[in-house]
Amino acid sequence: MLAILFSYFSAQYGNIDWHVRSGKFILALILFRIAWGFVGGQHARFASFLSGPGAAIGYLCALLRGSAKRYFGHNPLGAWSAVAMLLVVLVQGVTGLFATDDIATDGPLRYLVSGATSSRLTTIHRYGINVLMALVALHLVAIAFYLVVKRDNLARAMVTGKKTLAPGDAAPAPGPQGSSLVAALLFAVALALVFGLLAAFGR
Repeated sequence: MLAILFSYFSAQYGNIDWHVRSGKFILALILFRIAWGFVGGQHARFASFLSGPGAAIGYLCALLRGSAKRYFGHNPLGAWSAVAMLLVVLVQGVTGLFATDDIATDGPLRYLVSGATSSRLTTIHRYGINVLMALVALHLVAIAFYLVVKRDNLARAMVTGKKTLAPGDAAPAPGPQGSSLVAALLFAVALALVFGLLAAFGR
């Protein structure tokens, strides 16, 4: 989230070089997170937290009634919010590769598409940031709500990957454990792919 905010403000204040660099870094982060969603720890895997829309609506109704179940990973509503953010950030990163400001800065792969295609992708990139910032704000509000109202520190769990058991909680069922070494290797591969391929084929 900090990288997204840095990328946003670097563009707002005209530092396009840093905006492009941070965009590449964010794209690598997204590729890593997608891969981690298949080989990571139990609560990081998409298969462990994605459920149908009915489950998300049911959770929202229970939350409004004050009877929502506590989850050790993503709750059904938060899961879809996280996926939405992943998809929007991915779209922002990819469209940015082909975007242009029609003045001095082109995305590194702008030369691969026509002017009309670049214009369309630039429009998606320009307006997509509004959707992304709305999702960031929603995440921050949700984190604050769970911390203050539910006494559930989601931010700490996001950083450490661990959540403290509350009184009365049953221990979660054992599942796959994420490896720090695998995570580091995956992130290194993602960085190498993004920066290496763009160095080879970008302009």
